[in-house]
Amino acid sequence: MRGLEGKRVVVTGGTSGIGAATCRRFADEGARVVSIAIDDGDGNIVCDVADAAQVEEAFARVDEMLGGVDVLVANAGISIRSPFLEIGEEDWQRVLDVNLGGVFRCAQQAARRMGDGVILMTASTNGLTGHENYADYNASKAGVILLARTLARELAPRIRVNAVCPGYVLTPMQEAEYTPEMLAAVDASIPLGRHARPDEVAALFAFLASDDAAYITGAAIAIDGGETA
Repeated sequence: MRGLEGKRVVVTGGTSGIGAATCRRFADEGARVVSIAIDDGDGNIVCDVADAAQVEEAFARVDEMLGGVDVLVANAGISIRSPFLEIGEEDWQRVLDVNLGGVFRCAQQAARRMGDGVILMTASTNGLTGHENYADYNASKAGVILLARTLARELAPRIRVNAVCPGYVLTPMQEAEYTPEMLAAVDASIPLGRHARPDEVAALFAFLASDDAAYITGAAIAIDGGETA
């Protein structure tokens, strides 16, 4: 991709799944990459994005390591599969605090440090259409999409902001929630016949951060194998 060599890239939730694949892709493009995640990892900044003080401290560490931010991929998220009538207050609040509040906090910290920059947010097709047993997750991802569109207008023309909306991606989080039979049923419902690979989502992030996507902002782009078609 054009224009990624030497860019200072921060990826939240960068130790597994889509986040880990995104870190690898940007590194392969010649970018300088720092991961922020709640779990420890090699060279990772440990941070709970639901905690504003921890986020502020994490970006202070980013300043020390990179000297600023050119690209943020706000990817950290959690999912708790539960029927609507059984969602407890604590789970509802935790999902919103991480998936929506975490994106808000990290985007704010990154934007304050950017000259010309790019903010990318992991939303979901769950933020575009209803999916049962994920009311809290769906609400958080719908919020991410509108947050991205709002920031795209407010931060233009200096900073581009887009939301990526993956469908079913074969990640550890997905495998923890679905049995093999459930995964097979999902595959049968997708026009392309399979889950996405994390590296395919990472490729979209790399494109949107590159100079090749210089006129794309305020978009919510589905990468779902035709699921929402």
